[in-house]
Amino acid sequence: MMKTTTRKRSAGASGGFTLIEVLLVVVIIGILVGVALPRLGGRKREAEIAAARADIQAIGTAIDLYELDNGEYPPSLNALITNPGGARNWKGPYLRKGLPKDPWGNEYRYVKGDSTFTVESGGPPDGVGWMTTGN
Repeated sequence: MMKTTTRKRSAGASGGFTLIEVLLVVVIIGILVGVALPRLGGRKREAEIAAARADIQAIGTAIDLYELDNGEYPPSLNALITNPGGARNWKGPYLRKGLPKDPWGNEYRYVKGDSTFTVESGGPPDGVGWMTTGN
């Protein structure tokens, strides 16, 4: 005849994680996030600046096309979307998706001179400065 024995688990050996183990994992995750987040934040800013530059270039190209068709620069950026009425050979819309806003939610600024123009974005709110294009 074989003898069998049964062991009872003690209350402390339930097979789960202890509070110290859970806290240690939380601290390690916090350290990893603290190291990785600033690096990713810099990439976001770089992407926003690149998007603003691309928008400015696209608007500048649309202004050049308007000028080729009409012999003068548009009176405003809205003239790239809808015929301002005085344009003699308007072939728009020159911007198919409408007037974009910069990545920070602001409208681009357009300054028209006699033979030049400038399109500007104020850049990120931390004051990095103006980004422009023009002729």
